[in-house]
Amino acid sequence: MIPRINGQARNAILACIVVGFLPSNTALAGPRFENAAADLPVEHIYSGGWEHFVGGGVAVFDCNGDGLPDLFAAGGEAPARLFVNRTAEPGKLEFELGDFAETRGVTGAYPVDIDSDGHTDLAVLRVGANILLRGGPDCRFTDATARWGIEASNRWTTAFTATWEPGNDWPTLVFGNYVDRSDPNGPFGSCDRNELYRPDGDGFGAPIALSPGYCALSMLISDWQRAGVPELRISNDRHYYVRDGQEEMWRLRPLAPRSRADGWPRLSLWGMGIASADLNGDGFPEVMLTSMGDQVLQFNDGASFTSAPYAIGATAHRPHTGDDGRPSTGWHAEFGDFDNDGLLDLFIAKGNVDQMPTNAIHDPNTLLMQATDGTFSEQSTEAGIDTTDRSRGAALADLDGDGRLDIVVINRRAPMEIWRNVTEDTGNWLMIELRQAGANTGAVGAWIEVRTDAGSQHREVTIGGGHAGGRLGPLHFGLGPSQHARVKVTWPDGSVGDWAEFDANQRVMITR
Repeated sequence: MIPRINGQARNAILACIVVGFLPSNTALAGPRFENAAADLPVEHIYSGGWEHFVGGGVAVFDCNGDGLPDLFAAGGEAPARLFVNRTAEPGKLEFELGDFAETRGVTGAYPVDIDSDGHTDLAVLRVGANILLRGGPDCRFTDATARWGIEASNRWTTAFTATWEPGNDWPTLVFGNYVDRSDPNGPFGSCDRNELYRPDGDGFGAPIALSPGYCALSMLISDWQRAGVPELRISNDRHYYVRDGQEEMWRLRPLAPRSRADGWPRLSLWGMGIASADLNGDGFPEVMLTSMGDQVLQFNDGASFTSAPYAIGATAHRPHTGDDGRPSTGWHAEFGDFDNDGLLDLFIAKGNVDQMPTNAIHDPNTLLMQATDGTFSEQSTEAGIDTTDRSRGAALADLDGDGRLDIVVINRRAPMEIWRNVTEDTGNWLMIELRQAGANTGAVGAWIEVRTDAGSQHREVTIGGGHAGGRLGPLHFGLGPSQHARVKVTWPDGSVGDWAEFDANQRVMITR
């Protein structure tokens, strides 16, 4: 038996019971994907020299209110591109190029409704000055960087997260910066500081330095302890901080890093990305930390994080196909239920930094499917997505509205990939989006609990994590054989809504 906290054992038993109720002709098939890159109007490649070894993210959001996820893809030295989703029906994707001003030097982007006007804005990360783009109707954007008070610096930004702190109508924004481009002694040991912006009127005040910085490549604000007190987790690249650095957790009020004496154990790794989700139904979010080497899954009991045992099968530490036995390099990681069986699976985009001889050159992307006992198995080869380009950012989204999660992958010096989920005999599903009036329209910081006969799933609405890109929109829940689900929302201010019941296989909006 695999040692785990009690929640997993409970859910494993419940899941086994549910599987026992399934008729023999409804057994879930293994995941399968179809290459849909040809459905893009142009080939898109994230390119550039050493300042684009990292980055290469993609933002997923609905920029025109038609219910379809649109894509904003970083280009590095090439132009970033907006791909507007025009898919008419499930089974055939269709995208067109959005009307977007040429922007180069982009490492990634995150969608967030900054001014709470109902149109999604974009925080665009760059090698050079970052940009805040104010969204408008029909996927139109205007540059609001100076208007909203964001400093026009010349940093190398590779991470981002945001939340609404209590009493504020505007969000708190955090930008994670990599190597200090102006340091003549760099790049090793010359990590730049990170910056936090708090609201000031209809915009933001002067940046607050989070220092020292340790070359951030991912950051996420989450209510890790479910105490109503979100904290900032930062994953850092040991390759450039060389010594003294570590993974970080910052309290937001008062703003200060947690220490070993404050219950934060020291952990140093080549941190690339953060994925977060409750895997065992206890209501606390686990994290997957991607790295050069082991991909580290940590379980969270609300008081501390504990690394998962090797036997759980989530390390993804070496290529699972081919003859290259050197360590893998993980970048974007994201949890999602690809077969709608009610168990979260995990996708990890992988690829060598460039020609780093200590790590695998041909490093296939990873698809870890979760079993009812809480273990994971690699199935990307069977699914048809085990490509070996230098992958960076990625995203999971139902691009064609068929209730199955598709995969978008950004590659360095190779074409962008889109994988349409064609898995047969999947379980039922539910897509849930939240809305509230006033500030924070998308209810960032809310928790959704979905309950079926198999148990409970908990999901938090967050902005950040991944690697250089994220998504904003409805959250996807696999329901297995259940035809109905009960849903309860804990809103960002801690108030709890009533239970509501929904039929499966639909997208629902819950409005406060």
